[in-house]
Amino acid sequence: MKRSATAVLWAALALGALIGGGASAQQATAPAAATAPAADVGSVDGVLAALYDTISGPAGKARDWNRLRSLFAPQGRLVAVGLRPDGSSPATVMTVDDYIARVTKPFNDAGFYETELARGGDSYGRIVQVFSTYESRHAPSDAKPFQRGVNSIELYNDGQRWWIVNLLWHAESDKQPLPERLLKNR
Repeated sequence: MKRSATAVLWAALALGALIGGGASAQQATAPAAATAPAADVGSVDGVLAALYDTISGPAGKARDWNRLRSLFAPQGRLVAVGLRPDGSSPATVMTVDDYIARVTKPFNDAGFYETELARGGDSYGRIVQVFSTYESRHAPSDAKPFQRGVNSIELYNDGQRWWIVNLLWHAESDKQPLPERLLKNR
């Protein structure tokens, strides 16, 4: 059977990961300090509830950044996708600590509450892909959100707990409104 170069590359990477070869096949293992309450990491629902809870709060309220860190795999990333007036969509890739540094001052200056509106996704074995439609307000009592969008969250279970591997989000805009299908649970 003829195999493409891509298939051979993926097979080599997978074999390297299985036998522990090379820096390109690093295995994500939990650091000793990354402890989280079982309710936060025992289910995908728990991880998502903890994620939204950790970043939400009134102006000036210190967030529990260690709790946020405990939800992510050691190499976990957060990626913000923007939309520029010229139509390009740059991505800002951050570690959890990069994200914390980026949002600490804005969260101190203004309230930020993000809630889930709808969820869809798929799973296979110990991996899950979730599309979580969100809305953001400065106060829970605000009549309208100042922003809505979609969080694309990849998680895996190591046999002990769930970890966020990647969190990729894109805010809604006039040019890219949320489609109706992403406003319903699927």
